[in-house]
Amino acid sequence: MKKHRLAIVRQKYRPDGGAERFVSRALSALSNQNLELNVITRQWQGEKQDDWHIHICDPQKWGRISRERGFADAARKLWQAEQFDIVQSHERIPGCDIYRAGDGVHRRWLLQRQRILPGWRGQMLMLDRYHRYVMDAEKAMYEAPELKAVICNAEMVKQEIIEDFAVDPKKIHVIYNSIDASRFVPADSMQKLALREQLGIPANAVALCFVGSGFERKGLAAAINAIAGTDRYLIVVGQDKAEKQYQALARSVGCEDRIRFCGMQKETLPFYQAADGLLLPTLYDPFPNVILEAMACGLPVITSRTCGGAEFIEQGTNGFVCDALDISRLREAVMAIPALEYDNKMGMAARHKVMDATPERLSSQLITLYHTLLG
Repeated sequence: MKKHRLAIVRQKYRPDGGAERFVSRALSALSNQNLELNVITRQWQGEKQDDWHIHICDPQKWGRISRERGFADAARKLWQAEQFDIVQSHERIPGCDIYRAGDGVHRRWLLQRQRILPGWRGQMLMLDRYHRYVMDAEKAMYEAPELKAVICNAEMVKQEIIEDFAVDPKKIHVIYNSIDASRFVPADSMQKLALREQLGIPANAVALCFVGSGFERKGLAAAINAIAGTDRYLIVVGQDKAEKQYQALARSVGCEDRIRFCGMQKETLPFYQAADGLLLPTLYDPFPNVILEAMACGLPVITSRTCGGAEFIEQGTNGFVCDALDISRLREAVMAIPALEYDNKMGMAARHKVMDATPERLSSQLITLYHTLLG
């Protein structure tokens, strides 16, 4: 029986990225199906499975627009020459069969970003040549006759795509990210104590963690302001070239001594296990994996309405959802998170909520979709 050839397009493959984890779980799941697996990428980092075919596609680039356009043109040329049976793109490239909208809708992100910029800079954002290019490419891709299916990781993104691009809802499939709940587990008391000692956080304090790089988008300024004026600690995991500005902000609002900047970490599990909750007031995020990881570790989650992960939060039961910039509501939520050591009802409800989001479920949803398209 002839193998069907599936190509997955991702410009830069780095193992710690959310889209990449989705890709690698999908590819691992598909390796026992009757599919030949191909990846089209500019650069591949990380382990390569024996049966994956990696196609390096790295045209010269002179700037952001040339980087995007160059890769799009070269990747499309490559997949047309190879005549793959299904092309699933994680980049906005017109002509793919399946698009995975892991980054959401670009205009929606810009609208949220405008809220934190001075008026004139906010107006310039929509006129910026690079952002115009991305929005035009996105529109062209949704309107392309080749597009057969869209994969979203949240209902929020599905609705945005329907509203902004009039895509037939039947084409859009919500497939939530998965979590390995046997690896992301709550810590026991002794583990937690040891982890807190390393971070210099008192055993009886309530500590929240913030996990994510790109601090502006993920809402670190709001998280720091929400912690200010409380007795809560904040563990910051992730990197940003403006980190010093956030340290200065913590100093200026008087909570520097209760914030731990831990930088980029290969292994995030210990940081969840040291905390009592996740604080992620992200400006715009389709569905960050960190929400599933934290919930699997038994942490209640505080996040924003413009985060697809809010779909997993039941207000007051396993976390809180409020506007990304509503500092007083965020602070109330921060104060409503109990020390898990004494009251883990919210934490257990959070873990229970994500137990269905298994890699097996994600795989079977993907395989069903591929078979439908190939059928």
